Amino acid sequence: MLETLGLTATAGALYAAMLDRPRMDVDQLAAACDLSPAQVHDCLDELAALMLVRASSEHPGQMRAVSPEIGLADVLAQQEAELAARQAQLAASRAAVTRLVADRAEHRTAHGERLLGMDAIHARLEQMGRDARIEVLGVHPGPAMRPEDLAAGRPANADAIARGVTIKSLYQDATRNDPHTTAYAHWLLSLGSEVRTAPVIPQRLIVVDRTQALVPVDPADTRKGALHVTEPGILTALLDLFDQAWNTAVPLGAARPNDPANGLTTTERELLRLLAAGLTDDAAGQRLGISSRTVSRHMSSLMERLNATSRFEAGIKAARHGWL
Repeated sequence: MLETLGLTATAGALYAAMLDRPRMDVDQLAAACDLSPAQVHDCLDELAALMLVRASSEHPGQMRAVSPEIGLADVLAQQEAELAARQAQLAASRAAVTRLVADRAEHRTAHGERLLGMDAIHARLEQMGRDARIEVLGVHPGPAMRPEDLAAGRPANADAIARGVTIKSLYQDATRNDPHTTAYAHWLLSLGSEVRTAPVIPQRLIVVDRTQALVPVDPADTRKGALHVTEPGILTALLDLFDQAWNTAVPLGAARPNDPANGLTTTERELLRLLAAGLTDDAAGQRLGISSRTVSRHMSSLMERLNATSRFEAGIKAARHGWL
């Protein structure tokens, strides 16, 4: 149960035993958990690294388990801080990539080509799919993808996977509610690809073999055109952006657990952060891939849980509770 915190199942079982029977020494714990004393010591090292056990002041030489209310809350707080730092790094990378792409989107060079219209984009995607030999990385923001765009991508993806190409696709959490996108994602999974989702992801992006990429000229309207990039400096920034987003995303099919400390979902926490940063309901909903009506529904639920009569009061109480 505690594997998501970085503990092995054996260490988690030992922690539970120490909570249930706090006076047992190493030999007794070993017998109770069917472990050797050396294995118990290894598990205690794991628990100590997460500050879930401490030296007993009552029984010298023994360890005592820290209560879950304190120990696990500290672990979650540390993980949340690490996630916030990664998200800040992701935001900085997103801004850098946007500036780099904008600087080069106005002209064609030996390292980049501007494609106008969906026919040109689809033709280049087909060519990139045929060129792929190692991997294809894709970022697909928005609550849903157009069925015709999904259909257009199937042949190239199927051919690439048959050649042994690894495909990693990143979608927004909101796409889990769209049947067309979800069906397509599960089709990719059935062929051995990897699919993950996150509340907020970078702009639309395709990278093939880490040597060429396709990014929209206008992220707000991807049908206006795209820029085909082979410039190493831009590719490095795009790959850093993808890796950061991928590492904070959750595999499709895995549930996003609510924060046990406050019951917040990842979407609710991200929504609070976006609104606190000054975004409107429409802007926050666009970033999360949800409608303004869904934003209002989330906020009504949060205000009720915070016992707040206004959004201003909800913001103050959310900050006081450590939700921001």
